Amino acid sequence: MKLFGILLSRHGVAALFLSMLLAACTVVVDDGPRPRPPRPDSQFCTREYQPVCARRGGDRQTFANPCLADRAGYRVVSPGQCRDGGGGGGGPAFCTREYAPVCATRRGSARTFPNACEARAANWRIVDNEPC
Repeated sequence: MKLFGILLSRHGVAALFLSMLLAACTVVVDDGPRPRPPRPDSQFCTREYQPVCARRGGDRQTFANPCLADRAGYRVVSPGQCRDGGGGGGGPAFCTREYAPVCATRRGSARTFPNACEARAANWRIVDNEPC
């Protein structure tokens, strides 16, 4: 009975009101475990040469290996280098691994390639003989 009297007193009502207010302001959100999206910048790729043709949207590009394509956000569509649209032209281009970076453009996008051969093999137009 004494507890009931304290709760109805002026101090008891204020304490009860503040407790309810505090409880109403406390929100716990638990979305549970979520898979982390891959971070392309932290993915390690080997330097093996196993060329693949990969696509992202309407853009097709040849990569030295599937890991590099995945890291760039492309999906591998076939082994080997990408062929030009009609499939009627010479064989695949083989480029050296020299590092002489060039800046190339295609469809309004600019990209740095390790060398001019790789830029041309991917059907990009070279605009500068240094990185973009």
